[in-house]
Amino acid sequence: MLRSLDIRDMIIIDRLDLEFRPGLNVLTGETGAGKSILLDALGFVLGWRGRADLVRSGAEQGEVVAVFDLEDAHPAHAVLEAAGLPGGAELILRRVNRADGRKTAWVNDRRASGEVLRALSDTLVELHGQQDDRGLLNPRVHRALLDAFGGLDPETTAVRAAWRALRETEKALAQAEARLEAARAEEDFLRHAGDELVKLGPEPGEDADLDARRRLMQAGQRIGEDVAKAAQAMGHGEGAEGRLGDALRWLEGVADKADGALEAPIEALGRALSDLGDAMAGVEAAQEALAFDPGELERVEERLFAIRAAARKHAVAPDDLGAFAEDIAARLAALDKGADDIAALAAERAAAEKTYDAAAAALSEARRAAAAALDTAMNAELAPLKMDRAVFMTLLAEAAPGPEGRDAATFTVATNPGAPAGPLNKIASGGELSRFLLALKVCLTRDASGLTMIFDEIDRGVGGATADAVGRRLKGLAEEGGQVLIVTHSPQVAALGAHHWQVAKAVEGGETFTRVTPLNREARIDEVARMLSGENVTDEARAAARTLLVG
Repeated sequence: MLRSLDIRDMIIIDRLDLEFRPGLNVLTGETGAGKSILLDALGFVLGWRGRADLVRSGAEQGEVVAVFDLEDAHPAHAVLEAAGLPGGAELILRRVNRADGRKTAWVNDRRASGEVLRALSDTLVELHGQQDDRGLLNPRVHRALLDAFGGLDPETTAVRAAWRALRETEKALAQAEARLEAARAEEDFLRHAGDELVKLGPEPGEDADLDARRRLMQAGQRIGEDVAKAAQAMGHGEGAEGRLGDALRWLEGVADKADGALEAPIEALGRALSDLGDAMAGVEAAQEALAFDPGELERVEERLFAIRAAARKHAVAPDDLGAFAEDIAARLAALDKGADDIAALAAERAAAEKTYDAAAAALSEARRAAAAALDTAMNAELAPLKMDRAVFMTLLAEAAPGPEGRDAATFTVATNPGAPAGPLNKIASGGELSRFLLALKVCLTRDASGLTMIFDEIDRGVGGATADAVGRRLKGLAEEGGQVLIVTHSPQVAALGAHHWQVAKAVEGGETFTRVTPLNREARIDEVARMLSGENVTDEARAAARTLLVG
């Protein structure tokens, strides 16, 4: 139960302390007095997403504190425990909104996120806003309301999970089929290219090795003859080695007669012959290296040209041909086993579809049971709301499969005997929609424990005896153990409240503020009389107000 609401510097409220009580709490006032601001402030502290400009003009920050009393079995305790927050019989929510837009929240003096506030809100408050009956016209909302009434969260969760699994297997199957189709489109190319590269058998670095060998053999063709001539010129006989050898023998033969004059030339010739020998060895080695088989050059060139032609054909570097061949082999292997993969994925999809069908069928069956129960509960609620001739019925029809199952739910009503039933948006008037929504809210929250129900002009569009019936149902709802807060313009509803506050605007020091005043018996007579007669309150209006308040 909401025990108190303290508001500081929010919109046009500078300071406001409200103490709520069990039973039917009524807030009344002129249009634009600020009744909706109270709901905005309460929504803010509960973490609801609403208007952004909440801080009062000129203030550094606005603050709202809400205090709730919790029973031992209240579901808010589970939320607090899951969030690691302190619990107890009293729950204090505090939230600050700074002028720069930053928001900070505390739960029982511990910092908390907006997500935690919203989770707590679901267990604390049920709000009917002024536009909720518009949602009642949307058949897409009807299915969600039916599921909420039936407590079908386990069934809907199972269907959503089965739908996700089915969609994932369908996606995997479609991708595999697309890959196989693309592979089949190039199968001839892959097999031809694969065979060609297997036969070629390119090795990493082979291109550079072949190119170097080719260059060396081509060089041997060009310089081999000159190297041979040089070798001949340095060789024995008529070559340099023979002539130097002859000269050395001649000089050595006469050296003893030259009195030492030939020693230096003889040593120099010895050194020259040694160096010439080294040169001869190098030339011979070069001749061996340059020696080649012309057929070998042709084979090297053919191999080199074949590798480079394959690289150009497949737009890869010669050294990458091996990796390219491996990729083609992998694609061919995937192609060869693609049919098996698709068969396996198709089996997975069939199994997922079977699981979805079973979950959707179970949900449909549960919805049929919930629809029958909802129709019974709704029709029982309509009579006290002056709609005893109306018949409410939930129609279920088959819809396209989806994450919410394969049912479409539509709330229909026949408002008069003998009249055909039809969708709410075509049959019900504005006042009837409000009463249907009130009845639906009652049915949906019947098993809720410790829930504060807030209605913002639920009586809009009704008056007289019908407004009195709505007020009496709200009063009965509050007396059944709950707490009801209602913003109303209906004097019949206001008169039935156990506790009454008047919301009004006041101008102080050139600024406009919202003031909320608890009303005693005499003040209630004046306020209900104002609601009956308007700005000029007459004695007749006061007399009528007294009659209404006697109830």
